[in-house]
Amino acid sequence: MSEHKNLLITNVYPVDEQRDGSESVDIRVRDGIIVEMGTGLASEAAGTGASSGDEQLFDGKGAYVSPGWMDMHVHLREPGFEHKETVRTGCEAAAAGGFTAVACMPNTYPPIHTRDVVSYILKQANGLPVDVYPIGTVSKERAGKSIAEMADMKEGGAVAFSDDGDPVQDSRLMRIALEYSAMLGVPVINHEEDLPLSRPGHMHEGRVSTRLGLTGSPSIAEEVMIARDIQLSELTGGHVHVAHISTRKGVQLVREAKMKGLKVTTEVCPHHFDLTDEEIDRRQFHTNWKMHPPLRTVDDVEAMIEGLQDGTIDAICTDHAPHSVDEKDVEFIYAPNGIIGLETAWSIVCKRLINSAKLSLQEVIVKMAVNPRKILNIPVPVLAVGEAANLTLFDTTSDWVCSKENIRSRSVNTPWLDEKLTGRALAIYNKGQFKIWDDLH
Repeated sequence: MSEHKNLLITNVYPVDEQRDGSESVDIRVRDGIIVEMGTGLASEAAGTGASSGDEQLFDGKGAYVSPGWMDMHVHLREPGFEHKETVRTGCEAAAAGGFTAVACMPNTYPPIHTRDVVSYILKQANGLPVDVYPIGTVSKERAGKSIAEMADMKEGGAVAFSDDGDPVQDSRLMRIALEYSAMLGVPVINHEEDLPLSRPGHMHEGRVSTRLGLTGSPSIAEEVMIARDIQLSELTGGHVHVAHISTRKGVQLVREAKMKGLKVTTEVCPHHFDLTDEEIDRRQFHTNWKMHPPLRTVDDVEAMIEGLQDGTIDAICTDHAPHSVDEKDVEFIYAPNGIIGLETAWSIVCKRLINSAKLSLQEVIVKMAVNPRKILNIPVPVLAVGEAANLTLFDTTSDWVCSKENIRSRSVNTPWLDEKLTGRALAIYNKGQFKIWDDLH
């Protein structure tokens, strides 16, 4: 990774909470700080006062620029499962997908259940152009029996707590976690699934599962747990964040909780507003379409988009879940759940939300760059002179193919493999490092 602390980006259109991408600007960065924004900025040659070498010129050619995107739900697999992904390879995939920050889930081995594991993750991420924020476990060993050392982990750098991909099934334990949430000012992110209702479901329970003869996981298994957590949030004053929401009634439950002023937020993944359970039949049980929560119905997909439109759904995340080829290349019922998503997220957002005019560019950027950080109490990057440069450059029109050769993740388990996609991240700038898409692919 080469460093370009001094950079002039020309002919780009800023998009953030205040700007809608309608006005062009040039941005000069020096030593990682935005020092000038305007039009017609001239490139500085060597010897003109640049303090860290020559200034690199990047012509945006009419692309957009926004605060660096953040994915608040990824699985980096390290420690313990480095054959699937590592902190480094996960961050390479994030950079290729336009993300300058990720929050990593604790279902590693050992889990992120003590401060020393939090420190290990942060050490592995040191020097990378993508900020990594560890999420600690709710329970010791992710066993769901006793509360983990939440305060100590927060002091060490954890930004939230979750037992993902297992739900906090014990209601008393969840209550205690939310009481800590209220005291510490951090969210508890729950994988919303009532296990006795859902297991051993291999896909969404409904017409398609019946036709295919597969045991299904019903929507109510997710909704019952969401309803429980909303009530516990109301009782404790703690912040519940509903992970990867996927059902219409689940969205309605969150909508009603927000109307009551409760500390409840949620996120949705691109695959849950793009794909349906019909794909499992259409793709002949290919395991790249097996995930949890499972792909649901057309009506649920429409509900996800409606929730994004009205603000019920706060953030777009990927639930990036790498698995090796030999793990996924088994019969459908034996395959692990999950797909990678960091590198394809923007294209699916363009397809389903922007190019179809469901959401404005500005609304989408708020859900990908601003709200994830607000939920996790992380400072939001600002496009202004004097601020640290934390940027994503992107377009909504470029075509590219998601091939094994293009993927930077260590795994390739994606339903969009070998598909032609539209819209891509062109580059990121963060921590004095400038990474260009064409160099990553």
